[in-house]
Amino acid sequence: MTMTGPTRPAQPGSVAGSRRVTTDTGCVVRISGPVVSAIDLPHTRLFDVVRVGVDQLLGEVIKIEGDVAVMQVFEDTTGLQVGEPVLATGEPLYAELGPGLLGSILDGTQRPLQSLSADGDLYIARGADPPRLDRDVRWDFRPAVEVGDRVEPGGLLGSVPEGLAIDHRILVPTGITGVVTAVRPGPATILDPVVDIDGHPVAMTRRWPLRQARPVANRLPLTVPLITGQRILDLLFPVARGGSAIIPGGFGTGKTVLEQALAKFSTADIVVYVGCGERGNELTEVLEEFPELADPRTGAPLMERTVLIANTSNMPVAAREASIYSGITIAEYYRDQGYDVAMMADSTSRWGEALREVSSRLEEMPAEDGYPAYLATRLAGFYERAGAVQCLGTPERTGSVTIVGAVSPAGGDFSEPITQNSLRLAGCFWALDTALSRQRHFPAVNWLRSFSQYGLDEWFDREIGSDWSPLRRWAAASLQDEGALQEVVSLLGVEALAAEQRITLRIGQALREDLLQQSSFDDLDASCPPQRLLAMVRVIHEAGAAMSSALQRGVDITAITAAGVLAELGRMRRWPADNVDDAATRLSRRIAEEMSSL
Repeated sequence: MTMTGPTRPAQPGSVAGSRRVTTDTGCVVRISGPVVSAIDLPHTRLFDVVRVGVDQLLGEVIKIEGDVAVMQVFEDTTGLQVGEPVLATGEPLYAELGPGLLGSILDGTQRPLQSLSADGDLYIARGADPPRLDRDVRWDFRPAVEVGDRVEPGGLLGSVPEGLAIDHRILVPTGITGVVTAVRPGPATILDPVVDIDGHPVAMTRRWPLRQARPVANRLPLTVPLITGQRILDLLFPVARGGSAIIPGGFGTGKTVLEQALAKFSTADIVVYVGCGERGNELTEVLEEFPELADPRTGAPLMERTVLIANTSNMPVAAREASIYSGITIAEYYRDQGYDVAMMADSTSRWGEALREVSSRLEEMPAEDGYPAYLATRLAGFYERAGAVQCLGTPERTGSVTIVGAVSPAGGDFSEPITQNSLRLAGCFWALDTALSRQRHFPAVNWLRSFSQYGLDEWFDREIGSDWSPLRRWAAASLQDEGALQEVVSLLGVEALAAEQRITLRIGQALREDLLQQSSFDDLDASCPPQRLLAMVRVIHEAGAAMSSALQRGVDITAITAAGVLAELGRMRRWPADNVDDAATRLSRRIAEEMSSL
């Protein structure tokens, strides 16, 4: 609810719209895995946070039946007994937002894993509740307002530097309108008041309910791509800033490696990486690599603009659901500051499995494959929080949240509910193919099954090259034609094809092997800027034209397709970024000369 006039702002750290904290203490009457029932909580509402048992386990009310409150517990309930107390907090599950988020490693409920592991224990202590953000670090607050300025929700109060990459902007909290009566520049902790509005202090930290989307001034059309650095995605299936994409694929098809590549090399300002129910060794690789990777824009460690949320497969299943909402809330927080944020969710299938387990414990009527009937609604509520927006307040600024969700269908079956429901919501479908992965073709994106609904050709034609869209259409058509010819070759052999078809087959091979294949473990090839990508496509297109010209002169098709210069197409990925155009021109000239000399 928005307050106007000289009203009292919410205190630092308060949750927008939260009610008075209750002091109800109930009693556990039933335990079924992560689902616990309690009585004597008369003032408790849905999605209120509770503390369960003598260990004060974190939980959330998900159902109320008469005088019985049913809650999901985000921690291991082993040892919990009937009769233990349940304390109602009267407030929803929230994220604590402020300086210090970047570079942090959090669990599904935003507890900092660095603090939890400081005592040397391998496992998280039951009921542990450390501060979400460091209370002792002093940040250099640089005010952007003066005494007497009138401010509204979302307005810029000032900023603090957060690493070398990001200027963390402190905004007027939601629900506050008034006149600045005091400004305190200089070092301050996140709880110290830095600005007074109508005489009431405002600190740098905020609290926000995880399940509530943050407000915006307006939603904007999606017209700018998020450059991923992956050639097959940027060329054939681009995703817009503020859009959404899903990566379905069976075991071993490279979902996690692709998501990590997007996190490392995409043009997002901020990356929020959520490891939801994945294996611990995969997240360990992320934790080891990101601090060592240099940000190409600043040279600082990539971790300085990354937030990692680790909720591995051996952690309590109910916390998986919270981890997705923690990630999207943090992403929206930086979006409101005017940044482009990419959120990687790996994987939404594990999140769906958590919904299914809790639903079965609640004895709800199952839908397809045992998932709850509200699966589609929950997925829609998550993906709809993506978008490009005009932010609240002044100065005017825009931001975006792009969601990339991995899906792990059992046996690679894309007809299962998580994939099908995600398919209806996402604007990009990057289908990973088990057959391609077995051929060691990575990224194993199937170009015949994938699609993008974002019309971004106009941006690429304007910013990268005017021939981008015709070359993109040519490449897509050539790959489709080559796929159809491969079926004939597998039955009758390549000699059964006409000469023109054999050229199509050779160009399709160049597109597949020399352009679309990309190594995440090669420093030069791991990320490809769109300028190099366009130059590579141009060379392959010109090679096809030179081959057709030689065929029209009566040159034997075998000599054309076996020309040694065509092997140079596979070395295009090694081109240095500073002379791509020159390298492309030289290779095109060599191909034309050799074809004309045949």
